Amino acid sequence: MPPFHLAIPVEDLAAARGFYGGLLGCAEGRVDPKWVDFDFFGHQLTVHLAPRETDAQRNAVDGDAVPVRHFGAILDYGDWEALGERLTAAGVVFLIAPRVRFRGEVGEQGTFFVRDPAGNALEFKAFRDPSRIFAS
Repeated sequence: MPPFHLAIPVEDLAAARGFYGGLLGCAEGRVDPKWVDFDFFGHQLTVHLAPRETDAQRNAVDGDAVPVRHFGAILDYGDWEALGERLTAAGVVFLIAPRVRFRGEVGEQGTFFVRDPAGNALEFKAFRDPSRIFAS
């Protein structure tokens, strides 16, 4: 699968570097005074210095109020568990705590949501059976 590119707004580049680079462990790519590229689990994430946007709209997904505007990564199940444990140990407040969604169904997945320092919602998920990522 080819890597994706996503650009998101942030209010504080230093805080974004601490979160994406320090906490999540994403290596930096190109850097400019107004933006930074990160290797986001094999994909290119660019954070651009910009005013805060609001994120009030939510959709119900298997009992969770999921922010409509979000992005994330699908990880190997063991990596997903390890990242959840690392964020918990670091005292990160989860928007949606680690849990298994759609338990016993075709789309069963581990999922959790966090926010970066600029308020962007990130979802990290994992499938025990990766062939089920697009199954309905």
